[in-house]
Amino acid sequence: MTEYERWLAQPLEDKELTAELESIRGDEEAINDRFYQDLAFGTAGLRGVLGAGTNRMNIYTVRKATQGIANYLNKHGSGASVAIAYDSRINSELFAKETAAVFAANGIHAHLYPRLSPTPTLSFAVRYLKCDAGVCITASHNPAKYNGYKAYGSDGCQITSEMANDVSAEIAATDIFDGVKVMPFDAGMKEGLISYIPDRVMDAFLQAVKAQSMIDEPCKGLKVVYTPLNGTGLIPVTRILDMIGVDDVTVVPEQAQPDGNFTTCPFPNPEIREALQKGLDLCEQVHPDLLLATDPDADRCGIAVKQNGAYRLMTGNEVGVLLLDFIARRRTERGDMPKDPIAVTTIVSTDMATPVAEHYGATCVRILTGFKYIGDQIALLEEKGEEDRFLLGFEESYGYLSGGYVRDKDAVDASMLICQMAWYYKQKGMTLADAMDALYEQYGYYKNEVENFGFEGEDGMKAMANIMDSLRAQAPAEIAGWKVTGWSDYEQSVRCEGGEKSAITLPKSNVLEYRLENGAKIIVRPSGTEPKIKVYLSGKGATPQESAGVIDALRRETKPLLGIA
Repeated sequence: MTEYERWLAQPLEDKELTAELESIRGDEEAINDRFYQDLAFGTAGLRGVLGAGTNRMNIYTVRKATQGIANYLNKHGSGASVAIAYDSRINSELFAKETAAVFAANGIHAHLYPRLSPTPTLSFAVRYLKCDAGVCITASHNPAKYNGYKAYGSDGCQITSEMANDVSAEIAATDIFDGVKVMPFDAGMKEGLISYIPDRVMDAFLQAVKAQSMIDEPCKGLKVVYTPLNGTGLIPVTRILDMIGVDDVTVVPEQAQPDGNFTTCPFPNPEIREALQKGLDLCEQVHPDLLLATDPDADRCGIAVKQNGAYRLMTGNEVGVLLLDFIARRRTERGDMPKDPIAVTTIVSTDMATPVAEHYGATCVRILTGFKYIGDQIALLEEKGEEDRFLLGFEESYGYLSGGYVRDKDAVDASMLICQMAWYYKQKGMTLADAMDALYEQYGYYKNEVENFGFEGEDGMKAMANIMDSLRAQAPAEIAGWKVTGWSDYEQSVRCEGGEKSAITLPKSNVLEYRLENGAKIIVRPSGTEPKIKVYLSGKGATPQESAGVIDALRRETKPLLGIA
């Protein structure tokens, strides 16, 4: 209440925030939700609902976070520079300019993209311009009421835990109103402390993507319906498809232009059928070889392919496996497969990636969820001069990257490769759905699903913590009638198999994994970017029906496992 009254008495520059504060006067629950905590700053930066308060995304929380990064950079040297990008969300351009203005006031040169731009182009700009850090204003695929602030290190990866902790301490020591240095954006431009990133950087980014091409000839004759879901993908994706010779692209008109309200897709996530419905409707008129979709900041990519008269939405795991097989297959065919190739995926992604990688003599490395960990693996190879060994990095949540030119997932790269892959199989009389089914026949029917359970507000955060604490205190002996043969606690860095415990060498993370006697597994993980717990279900069968039966049985046990009514 003290902080609420302080904000209410403050002459806020954003009058909408003052109006919001006035509107909740006397509503203790609404006040508490906005002020019970500061938005947490971590390796993913900030993410939250737009609005007034310390637990909301607004110009003041953005300025405070930026001041924390500025303090960190100035303590580690002088003459620092940063790159800044922003997506199509509500207030994204405003927050980007406020970020630039705070950096400038602290003597740090801010390079700002002159127009909305995908997240991977920010990672690219940090490296290309040799910046000390980067910021991308985006909330990825969250609903319209959210915005966010992703922070990057000089390597183009999202910041490390160590840097996040140091920056978080700087933020905590900064008063949100009196502790922030800021100057007018135009003054920063005049003084040369803020400059727009030239178009040649975007051109260089697209050339770097094109260098990852797996097909040497133009992909003429491929018909594509594309939706950028009202985000940043329209220009870079259509440009890269033109560069590889895809000459028949129909863009979903209602979702072509930037629109932070996402009126035709309230949850602009290419994993969700509802978000793709306008594209699917258009497919029934155009009859393309595939539907392609990128999320608002164009770092995730989803597809749908017609099969047996209906459109099949391919999962992130399926597209990841398809891309891994395609890249390894093409590099083998071209004779440029490296020695000791490596594919990188996460602990929650499909187990199918391992046998596919091994088929081509590659090693499948598994890391924690978060593309920065895939970026770390690329960096390790680069340090040894072995970056060519990297074939593909992917997450089950629709994130893919096939080169080391950036250190984050890239839907522009994924769009190019998926279209080349579709063209490749079209020459063989196959769709991508046919190609996936052929891989299932070869390697077994792996099936994966994710169950999401939302927990909004302060009580929700407590409920999530209680669920994880309860599971740690008492691991289940069996799930869905199958004995639990092993478990892993990634926060405690302990794995148990057959009663024998061993250490986990990955960084600590709030994740629990249970392995069952039938080869199935369940992983429980609170989301790092949304107020929800994710439960990953994984099973394998000799037939589609058998694997589906395993998943159905696991799904029925998910709520009892979490203690949810």
